[in-house]
Amino acid sequence: MSTSSQYDVVIVGGGTAGITVAAQLQQSDRAPESIAIIEPSDTHYYQPIWTLVGAGVFDKEISERPMADYIPEGATWLQDAAASFDPEANTVTTKGGDTVAYNYLVVAPGLQLDWDAVPGLAESIDDPNSGVVSNYAYEYCEDTWDVMQQLKPGDNAVFTQPATPIKCGGAPQKIMYLTADHLRREGILDDVSVQFYTPGTVIFGVEKFARTLRKVVDRYGIDVNLHSELVEVRSASNEAVFRATGGDSAPSERVVPYDMLHVTPPQSAPDFIKESPLSNEDGWVDVDKYTLQHTTYENVFSLGDAGSTPNAKTGAAVRKQAPTVVENLLQLMHDGEITAPKEYNGYASCPLVTGYGKLVLAEFDYNNEPDPSFSFDTSQERYSMYALKAYGLPQMYWHGMLRGRA
Repeated sequence: MSTSSQYDVVIVGGGTAGITVAAQLQQSDRAPESIAIIEPSDTHYYQPIWTLVGAGVFDKEISERPMADYIPEGATWLQDAAASFDPEANTVTTKGGDTVAYNYLVVAPGLQLDWDAVPGLAESIDDPNSGVVSNYAYEYCEDTWDVMQQLKPGDNAVFTQPATPIKCGGAPQKIMYLTADHLRREGILDDVSVQFYTPGTVIFGVEKFARTLRKVVDRYGIDVNLHSELVEVRSASNEAVFRATGGDSAPSERVVPYDMLHVTPPQSAPDFIKESPLSNEDGWVDVDKYTLQHTTYENVFSLGDAGSTPNAKTGAAVRKQAPTVVENLLQLMHDGEITAPKEYNGYASCPLVTGYGKLVLAEFDYNNEPDPSFSFDTSQERYSMYALKAYGLPQMYWHGMLRGRA
């Protein structure tokens, strides 16, 4: 039986962005009278640690905690999935058929992994004997370590990046560097072909950090293939098909044999976002990139991976976006307009693991200019930054961000 309910603020999504905003709103001295979070999942995941799970450093269970433990006290958890929006009527309809009315809406559902967008990928990722792995999902990340340990002289270890925006643009490279370092430790790096395929034109979009990554690539002897997009996986023959589209030449296809194929799947906004009046022509929630307010509906805000902002989609970006949404929403709620908008500068951070115990911390803004948090040069490989990723950031996440404290 469907129901109707009304809240001051409705937040769609109980991931990093949704929970952080809810916690900060609840702690404000101008807190809304009622907040609801629409989120179907029982479990909350700290996804950045999956890179190290895939490299055998941690067990995947370290990344999960009960969702109920992180719904802020005083907020209402509607354990259902959002299905559609009617911003003219200020309502959200859930998959269960309930109507949830709001005065203000925060849209933060994350993005979806489009395994079916590459022919053969969905079938092969579910086959434990295919050699196809990915750190991009809880159920698959431990398989990466299993396959990595099976590599032997003469094998090909292939790593891909799609043409779409993705969560943490550096993640496809991180596991590649860790695999190469594992092979070095085993004494077989020179005998295994490590290959990277990306549609991009450079190894990384910020030159200060790209300089270091090029040295890392050279150190491991990695074969980097730019302008190359994965278009098919043929698991029966252990072949990956790439389309080369670089320069003025006609698109051509290349068939690459693999023994290990780590795939970063194409990604997009959830279908219910793409099909909604909130999205732009590319399917993302259409917001002002500085204020994170919707370009058409002033009582709607969005942050995190589903927003149209052109920043790197990372948890660190959410840490800077959340205070912007909270401040601007509260101004609108209490003053009727945003008179002194808080602006987000596009900050994102990508902790680029370059080996066991080594990390380059890339921090940058909308202009791809470095935006450092530390006084020392984090474009160089450092153990201290690796320790921050492995041990410090998870604690800050669970006890800081999700509690509205960081």
